[in-house]
Amino acid sequence: MDPMNWLDEVKWDAQGLVPVIAQEQGSNDVLMFAWMNREALQKTAELGRAVYYSRSRQRLWFKGEESGHVQTVHDIRLDCDNDVVLLKVTQQGHEPGIACHTGRHSCFFQQYDADKAGWTAVDPVLKAPESIYK
Repeated sequence: MDPMNWLDEVKWDAQGLVPVIAQEQGSNDVLMFAWMNREALQKTAELGRAVYYSRSRQRLWFKGEESGHVQTVHDIRLDCDNDVVLLKVTQQGHEPGIACHTGRHSCFFQQYDADKAGWTAVDPVLKAPESIYK
């Protein structure tokens, strides 16, 4: 059996990408959303470490390559339509884990406030971004 067959089952978009959700094992917090191409998903499976595809940089992005906030991957799941990947991860490099480039635990820190008819940051910055990125 061809070991690459499992990658063929993913429904890649026109750019050869698939959306990926990173969820923290244990807490089940949704940490972030990103994209993967075929090579990124293959490397993630091989390394047990999250590797994404950066659309802005047009290259593979090893999560934590600059910040040190690596994601150890415990489980890789594919949704019922084969077009979204879910990673169950442990966020490394800081306690509690920092997944967001803003220095927060999760990228989903802005909550809609109907009274203000706008967004409010509801999660604290755990580490200043300027101290994370050189």
